[in-house]
Amino acid sequence: MNVKNLQLFLHLCDSKSFSQTAQAMHISPSALSRIIQRLEEETGQPVFIRDNRSVELTSAGQALLPVAAQIVSSWLDIKAQLNQQEQQLKGKLKLFCSVTASYSHLPGILNKFRQLYPQIEIQLLTGDPAQAVEKIQQDEADIAITALPEQMPGKLTFLELDKVSMSVIAPLIPPPGLQKSFSETPDWAHIPFILPESGSARERADKWFKQNKIKPNIYAQVGGHEAIVSMVALGCGVGIAPDVVIDNSPVKEKVERLKLAPIAPLKLGICCLRTRLDNPLIKALWDIIDNQPTPK
Repeated sequence: MNVKNLQLFLHLCDSKSFSQTAQAMHISPSALSRIIQRLEEETGQPVFIRDNRSVELTSAGQALLPVAAQIVSSWLDIKAQLNQQEQQLKGKLKLFCSVTASYSHLPGILNKFRQLYPQIEIQLLTGDPAQAVEKIQQDEADIAITALPEQMPGKLTFLELDKVSMSVIAPLIPPPGLQKSFSETPDWAHIPFILPESGSARERADKWFKQNKIKPNIYAQVGGHEAIVSMVALGCGVGIAPDVVIDNSPVKEKVERLKLAPIAPLKLGICCLRTRLDNPLIKALWDIIDNQPTPK
């Protein structure tokens, strides 16, 4: 049974005039008459009593009326839903973050994002967070989760997501060669340090050294933060890393946080090129984070 024909039937039920329905539905009276005749052939009974002046429903027409109304209503509802889906945002969004951020902060964001925008594909790129700004500037990523650097390029904009504390960590059981250095007053000159190679965490570490008048004995400088915790757990030395990385490390039970002067926390957030904030896909993700509770 054709939905368009049912719409004509419903209009005719309301107007009770072939000429009015034909004019309103942009069809000729003769074509309308043929459609009603086919509808009656399908039902096997006349649905209208017609004369030169009026059109009235038969008992069969009265029985058909609520069924036709339900079919047309359901059809219009599904059509509206399909149109709405067609108008939803579509495309691919390249997002860069550290491995730790991909399971510490990203899931909560993406769960909400995917509910609102199921047709946007997220291409996740992971790596050293110190590379985030460069990834954005070189158009290798659309948006990145990173710590706010001391000097943010003017072409980029940043939205704070969280504050991340940092700690100095040591092996839970120092190797024999380091045990003497771990006294109540650590002998920093003989303790090897494992530090981030670059980025905001390294900037915080360098400031902490300066404030505490420590000239670090640098054993290794590594890309990313996850490897720092692993190297400390292996007894390679002392490290400085974000607490969120330490808490999510599979070897966190093999390291301990030293009770020392605090290190300034990192401001974690998302960044992108200012000129791309009007991109609908980027703006959709940006707005979700912007509407979250302000970090304390």
